[in-house]
Amino acid sequence: MDELAKTITALWEGRDDLTAVMPEPEARAAVHDAIDLLDRGEARVAEVVDGEVVVHEWLKQAILLLFRLERMQVAEAGPFEYLDKIPLKHDYAAAGVRVVPGGSARWGSYLAPGVILMPSYVNIGARVGADTMVDTWATVGSCAQIGERVHLAGGVGIGGVLEPPNAVPVIVDDDAMLGSRCMVTQGARVGRGSVLGEGVILNPGIPVIDAQTGDEVGRGVVPPWCIVVQASRRKQFPGGEFGLPCALILRRLAEGERHDKASLNDILREHGVVAG
Repeated sequence: MDELAKTITALWEGRDDLTAVMPEPEARAAVHDAIDLLDRGEARVAEVVDGEVVVHEWLKQAILLLFRLERMQVAEAGPFEYLDKIPLKHDYAAAGVRVVPGGSARWGSYLAPGVILMPSYVNIGARVGADTMVDTWATVGSCAQIGERVHLAGGVGIGGVLEPPNAVPVIVDDDAMLGSRCMVTQGARVGRGSVLGEGVILNPGIPVIDAQTGDEVGRGVVPPWCIVVQASRRKQFPGGEFGLPCALILRRLAEGERHDKASLNDILREHGVVAG
């Protein structure tokens, strides 16, 4: 893998004239080898090491090179026709993945055993952990990293990021639950076991505030084992006072506390939202 990483890096540095680095068939073969590693889950674009997100840039470079090297092709799935440079995944039964009609994932994404795709979409470079549910109309953007036993409820939007190659993708840790129509983008992170109520918007500009203390605990990062809802906080402008969005931590769960949908909804309904 180290040699492949060096090859991809060399191709990326010479991307304005790839044939000067190596013949196109060899370049394409190297890029395909890298994408196959992502597709099989043997490599990943990003991971958390000692609490920090580490991005493996050469794998992002391989994805970007793939778009340069491939040409548009027609693909058919039943009565549906597509025109794209990248094929869809296949052999779901062998992978232990359930895909409902209307659900699709691009080659170069990884779906672990036990994943369920309702009519939804997973883009290249993304990774979805074991026993995770990607519910109806949810999208997992390019390079996003979704943990195990996660529930992405209907219409959840997980943003993708490819450029620049060192940009941190969205990371949703194990056992999290994201309510319907949540939007998590631009490298935001949801900690393990946390629950986002319906419609929470999370990105690096959104402050995360503890309702019990009023303290801002960070921006774009929800700590582990929290119940969070969409809220606003007042700010004075020359034109008047306006409410700016924030993510509000209503309650902190005990580490490892299992989700009880009924009790979660009881907590959230007090504030006019549900888990999704």
